[in-house]
Amino acid sequence: MTKILKPALVAGVILFVVSYGGLYLAIQFLPFLFIKYINPMFTSDSNRDILFYAHAFVVSFALSWFWERFKSLFKGNFVMRGLEFGLVYAGVALVPVMWITFSSLDVTLIMVASWFVYGLCQAVVAGVVFAKMNP
Repeated sequence: MTKILKPALVAGVILFVVSYGGLYLAIQFLPFLFIKYINPMFTSDSNRDILFYAHAFVVSFALSWFWERFKSLFKGNFVMRGLEFGLVYAGVALVPVMWITFSSLDVTLIMVASWFVYGLCQAVVAGVVFAKMNP
C-alpha cells in the first residue's frame, strides 16, 4: 500500500503546483481560451470549491494505482516510462471522456483540446514521478 500512497501524495503535490501555476500562466498568455468560461455552466457555488482543488490528489491516487498495476509494461528510463504511461492513459481514458464531453455539452473544440492536453500533461508528470519513486 505504501508503494501506492507515498508516490500518489508526492505526485498530488507536484500536480497541484504545476496545475495551478500552469492555469495562471495560461490565463496570462492565452486569455482567449478562458473567455468561454464566462458562462453559467461553469459557475458553481463556493460549497464545492474544495472538490476542484482536490482534483490533483484524486487523479494522482487513481494514476498511482494504475501505475502499480501496469508498470511492468512500460520500458526505458524513467522519463520514457512516464511519457508512455501518460500516452496510454490519454488514449484509454481521456480520448473517450473528451469525445463524450464534446458531443454532449455546449463546449468548443479548443476547450476540449485544452482539457485533453492538460490531462495528458498531468499523466506524464505523474508517470515520471511514479517511475522514479516506484520503478
